Formats: sequence, structure tokens, C-alpha cells
Amino acid sequence: MPEQQKEGESAPEAITSGTSVPRRRARRTTLLIAGAAVLGALAGTVTGYAVQYHRAPTPLPPLAQQTMDGPKPAAVNDATSRRSTNAGRWHQADEDLAKKLVDVPGGVQDSFSGPVSADAFAASWYLRPSDAVGGLIRDGIKSVATARWAENDRNFIEVHLLQYRDRSGAEGFQSEMVGYMPEKDYAGNTGKDFPGVPADFGHLWIDSKAHEEPGYHPVRQARALVRRGDIVMVVEYTNNRGDIDEKALVDIAKRQMERL
Repeated sequence: MPEQQKEGESAPEAITSGTSVPRRRARRTTLLIAGAAVLGALAGTVTGYAVQYHRAPTPLPPLAQQTMDGPKPAAVNDATSRRSTNAGRWHQADEDLAKKLVDVPGGVQDSFSGPVSADAFAASWYLRPSDAVGGLIRDGIKSVATARWAENDRNFIEVHLLQYRDRSGAEGFQSEMVGYMPEKDYAGNTGKDFPGVPADFGHLWIDSKAHEEPGYHPVRQARALVRRGDIVMVVEYTNNRGDIDEKALVDIAKRQMERL
């Protein structure tokens, strides 16, 4: 019970209808409203996921082209080739680049001429193929074609054409090769300009010395590098007696340049 009013004290003022609600009660009300809003949004999201989960999936529209035009892989027999047994790996652009390869001479051994995949080229060209194929793809490799043959079990020739999606990729391959060829593990010298080609577009290297191992013939190699637009041409000439016919290398490279 409230204490009795002392004598001389005035009565407390009555609380009118316009008096503000206490501050603590207002903060509690605000928190309750915010919590209710969060719970409402969460409940709505969960309900939406539950409804969508029980609905049947909407089928995608049919493709405009149901089947891809192209040859079907053939069963292996005496008439098949790498291209016919792996028809899905080839593209028309690969065929176009392969048509630019120099003709393989008649009467040679172990000859091949045609398109190759980027991973197959990396496996035959680089010391770390798994890393190299990623670099080729990043640089925009488009297609690769190779021609190779052997002459009299002494001379081995390989011609590689690498076409990139733009000129910068071809320039990158060229500058990389120019950078490492002078090292002792490769040519061991700076080489010289390829005859008839501007210095920025062609180069030629012949190994400073033959690579010799006990029980094997001395192996010596020469390389010609020429770039034309977005295509890089590399000609490798290997002799297993330690002798390099520079004139023969230049002749093959010039005939390949004419085809380009």
C-alpha cells in the first residue's frame, strides 16, 4: 500500500493518456518485432524449398541439333587409321592445317603425315608433357599437324605445324624456343638467321657437338624455326652418325614455307 500522504505535501500528478511508455518497454517491443520478422522470412524460405523439393523437375527444351555430323569411329582392322578409330577427336580445322604439310618423299621409312592432338605433340616434344599441354591450351593452340619420315636409317626428319587462335600465341612459342636453344642441353649456340626470312621470323640452329653415349651412334640435330602469322613451323633434322646436311634441312624448310 502507498504510504499515507504527509501533511503539507501535494498529491502526485495523475498520469495522463499522453505520457510516453517507459524506455525499457519500447526497446523490448522493437526486439520482438525484429525477431518475428526474421522468423517469418526464415519460415517462408524453408516452406519454399520444401514445396520446390516435392515438385517434379521441369524438363529442359530439346536441343536444336540432336546429333553431331561426322564420321563414326570404325572398328580396328587392316584398313583403319588413327583418324578413323578416333573420329570424335578431330575437327575440320585440323584437316585444313594438315593439308599444308610438305609432301613426304617416296620410298622412305616410318612415314606419317596428318593432324595430331595437343597432348600427343606435348608428349613427343616436351620433357614435362603434363605441364606443357596446359601451357599450349592457355596460349590458344588451335591445331597441330606433323609429317615425319626416315632416310636410310641415318637421317630422321620431323616437320611440325602449330596454329594458334591469334598471332600472340605463335609469337610466344617462337620466343620461348629462341630463348632455350642456346643452352648446352639443346643446340649450345645462338644459331643464325634462316636464309630468305627476316630475322624476327626465322632462325636456324645446328648442335655444337654430337650427343654421345657408350654403345650408341653419335646423334646430332639441327632445327629450323619459321613463323608466318598465327602458324609456327619447326623442322627437325636428326642424324645418328653425327653429320648434319644443312643444305638438306634448308631445302625441306623452304618447301614447307612454300606450302604455307
